[in-house]
Amino acid sequence: MTFGEQPAYLRVAGDLREKIANGSLPPHTRLPSQARIREEYGVSDTVALEARKVLMAEGLVEGRSGSGTYVRERPVPRSIARSGYLPGAGASPFRQEQTADGVRGTWESRSEQEGASPEIAERLDIEPGDRVMRTRYVFREAGEPMMLSTSWEPLAITGRTPVMLPEEGPLGGCGVVERMAAIDVVVDNVAEQVGARPGLAEELLALGGVPGHVVMVIGRTYYASGRPVETADVVVPADRYRIAYHLPVR
Repeated sequence: MTFGEQPAYLRVAGDLREKIANGSLPPHTRLPSQARIREEYGVSDTVALEARKVLMAEGLVEGRSGSGTYVRERPVPRSIARSGYLPGAGASPFRQEQTADGVRGTWESRSEQEGASPEIAERLDIEPGDRVMRTRYVFREAGEPMMLSTSWEPLAITGRTPVMLPEEGPLGGCGVVERMAAIDVVVDNVAEQVGARPGLAEELLALGGVPGHVVMVIGRTYYASGRPVETADVVVPADRYRIAYHLPVR
């Protein structure tokens, strides 16, 4: 294969992708059958099948049992603001951002104690197996699942205090900064890392995604005098949302 050439299945997938993008194959239209692709492009059944697999992996088409493969409706991405901690707001970043956008979001949560995995132990600078409070969230916008989050807090810090359960007690639902301040832990820094990966089956089920879809993962950690006091993974469907950062200039 000379420089610049593509395998036949990628050339076929690229042409079909262009037709989807320019509206020649609009949403809900049935994708040409494998036999039709073979005849139209003069390729083998294997090439036609691989081209269809590429489009499915990209989330451009979806299979419907007993009916065929159809072009998916492409959502217009919406922004999820990440502005960090706003002093005096008395709420978590999600609540602050929902208020700022004028959107009424809802959420569900469940907290459980567990032993820290090696990865979480490293992020929290504790020993594997040390007890942590894990809280799982499902955030919704207008009833639609938009974001998942799992947070971990060392029980060596919050255990047997009024803020041990993030969503219960006198400060239930407040942000990490306010909750930690209530037990004389002063949060002075927060770090976030953003990456992307294929969504796990349970994540895509909760978010209404299609197997193979990509999710963005925001790994966030709050610190107090260099000590991690909370870490979380925030999972967002990449085809429906964009992460927008608003960072103050000091």
